[in-house]
Amino acid sequence: MQKFWAAVAVTAAMMAAPAARSETLADALISAYKTSHLLDKNQAVLRAADESAAVALAQLRPVISFATQATWTKLDYAFSTDRFGTRGPFYTASTDASAQLSATFLIYAGGRGKMAVDVARESVLSTREALVNVEQQVLLAAVSAYVDMRLQAEIVALRESNVRLISQELQAAKDRFDVGEVTLTDVSLAEARRAAAQSGLAAAQGALEVARERYKAAIGHYPGKLAGLPKLPFAAKSEDAARAIAVRNHPVIKQAGHEVKISDIRVKIAEAAFLPTVSSSLTVSEDWQSGSGNTVAGVKFSDTIYQGGERSALYRQALAGKEASAAAQLQAVVDVSEGVGQAWSNVMVQQASIQAGGLQVTAAQKAFDGVREEATLGARTTLDVLNAEQELLNARAAKLQSEASRYVGVYQLLSTMGQLTADQLNLGITTYDPEAYYNAVKKAPLTSTRGKRLDKILEKIGN
Repeated sequence: MQKFWAAVAVTAAMMAAPAARSETLADALISAYKTSHLLDKNQAVLRAADESAAVALAQLRPVISFATQATWTKLDYAFSTDRFGTRGPFYTASTDASAQLSATFLIYAGGRGKMAVDVARESVLSTREALVNVEQQVLLAAVSAYVDMRLQAEIVALRESNVRLISQELQAAKDRFDVGEVTLTDVSLAEARRAAAQSGLAAAQGALEVARERYKAAIGHYPGKLAGLPKLPFAAKSEDAARAIAVRNHPVIKQAGHEVKISDIRVKIAEAAFLPTVSSSLTVSEDWQSGSGNTVAGVKFSDTIYQGGERSALYRQALAGKEASAAAQLQAVVDVSEGVGQAWSNVMVQQASIQAGGLQVTAAQKAFDGVREEATLGARTTLDVLNAEQELLNARAAKLQSEASRYVGVYQLLSTMGQLTADQLNLGITTYDPEAYYNAVKKAPLTSTRGKRLDKILEKIGN
């Protein structure tokens, strides 16, 4: 327990300690981007999708296979008699070896192979947009954790000031009780209020410790000394402008668009399944024992006469999938537009709360100063002073909360607009390049000849 409160005390003083360079919000965002396991996971998922494009392309190429076979045969003649009348057993042994080289090539399948490549490409683009959305989530969580860490530290400082102030009021009540100006009830009220203030301080310190853990989870390390919050980035001039940007750029909508294209192609693939298939083959074999060999070349034309209605069912299934994807795209636009509206309203509400909170703090401060002065003249009770102090504390805490909520709210608005990425925020770091790995594998290279290049690309992108 002692270790816990020591850690809290260190963190509570982070903004005042004369430590080395303070960590800025940009530093925190860079750290979150570089250390996020969620980003690592989804980058690997994207590379797997890149390989799916290579697999689809490989299906259009010839398949060449090689096989060799060697055999040794032993024939036993138990209890046989040779020409000299000697009884067995006798045996004979023989060896044989052969090799075969085969090649097959798909000549025609209604364009299904080419369309499978198109599906894989659209899947890659869809997965890229999913990665962008994950990046937004990671950066928004980092902003929220950074702002919350500062807020909780400020709340702790406010609560500590509150305990000190009420302790002074308690001492003043005891002094007035000693000279008969107040009753024991006033002293007890002050003691109760100080106990409540100490309880509030303990709760604030606990919330600060929770914020520290959240900071570490979002940013990758525990906070040290944090710098002040920078100027908020520009989002949009109006709610309609923000919504228009979101509809054009949000990765969820873009991802839904690629899914629609995938569904369209799958319908065409299902249609092509009704067409025949033409393939060619070439086989060269050699028997090393007999010294004979042969070469067989052929063309195969095949089609299915009856399959129990499976192809028709698959076609209808593809059509249903196309309708579902189109509806999902429209719903994505609705959801993103709703998110923009909510985020914009939240920012406006918090802005109004900050303005009202400022007026409330000013008025509460004047009221507290006046009540305390009147209490020294006997015109106010100890309870009046304590109530005025509580009003001032609540006003200050509410204003701090509104300021923090508005700050995070602007970044939330950027996220709903699809603008909360490392590039959009100009963090000045090398970000993951989705094209690098795809360009290296899209033509399905042989690992034996391109492996070193792939290794260099993975090293460059940090994997």
